[in-house]
Amino acid sequence: MISFVLATANSGKITEMRKLLSGLDIKILTRDDVGISFDVEETGTTFLENAAIKAQAISVASSLPAIADDSGLVVDSLNGEPGLYSSSYGGVKLTNHERCIYLLSKMKNMEHRTAKFVCTIVCAFPSGDILSATGQCNGTILTKPQGTCGFGYDPVFRPEGMEKSMAELTVKEKNNISHRGIALREFMKILKDYCTEKSL
Repeated sequence: MISFVLATANSGKITEMRKLLSGLDIKILTRDDVGISFDVEETGTTFLENAAIKAQAISVASSLPAIADDSGLVVDSLNGEPGLYSSSYGGVKLTNHERCIYLLSKMKNMEHRTAKFVCTIVCAFPSGDILSATGQCNGTILTKPQGTCGFGYDPVFRPEGMEKSMAELTVKEKNNISHRGIALREFMKILKDYCTEKSL
């Protein structure tokens, strides 16, 4: 069984990714499992570039294949904000709830509230090979937080065609439609093909 390291230190992402990757015959390790404590500076200008930077750095440090994702919320009326800076929007010390409130304050009285969650998954191998997949979930920004599940901007995001916020969905419901779920399912297909081709 091949071991892969998750490059993220975000506990919410780790839980989601472990659940979604459970269908593959691979062992999922965290940064803690392999003794990696350093932060990787995200200097890319796209979700793909940032995910690749993280995956490659963790793969080199662990000598194992590493899976990283870069994801964020893209709000049309805010010219794409918070985008790449979703996790630090409004200040790095804000809690998830405070970040949601900050976003809502920026959108006060805005009628046009369409947005999308975007996620790009990258797997970097010690050989230098790179696999990637991207998913997105369209929706709208609510006027106040709803729900207590999920993390990040889930309480203020209502997926297209649904009456609930992302934070009001069950884990199964969220994984079926989320940007990360879509990206990971596509990634799983690509990874299976790669492993078959390489006889891994």
